[in-house]
Amino acid sequence: MTTLASPTQGGSALALWRVEMASGGRGPLHVFDVEQVWTVLTGDLTVELGGEAFALAPGDTAVLPAGVARRISAGGAVAALVAAPGGARVSVVGRPEEEAFVPGWIA
Repeated sequence: MTTLASPTQGGSALALWRVEMASGGRGPLHVFDVEQVWTVLTGDLTVELGGEAFALAPGDTAVLPAGVARRISAGGAVAALVAAPGGARVSVVGRPEEEAFVPGWIA
């Protein structure tokens, strides 16, 4: 994750970051408390969202609603831009002992 804009960098409310994933990379199943907008720059990825899978290719954009479990997986090497409100909180599904937290790249 590479932060491009966030409240701690002087932005007022929006965070923008670049995601780069290696081929076969896969994030944990997690839930954000805000909507996110993903735009694929290169490569292809799969978004598991609320039990359904959606394939995205370069140029595709997906709006991921708040409160719905999601997992992002890279078919090949992927670069994407993601935007969400700064200060968004995430929780990892299956880890009830961990409290929701604000990831550093969107603080």
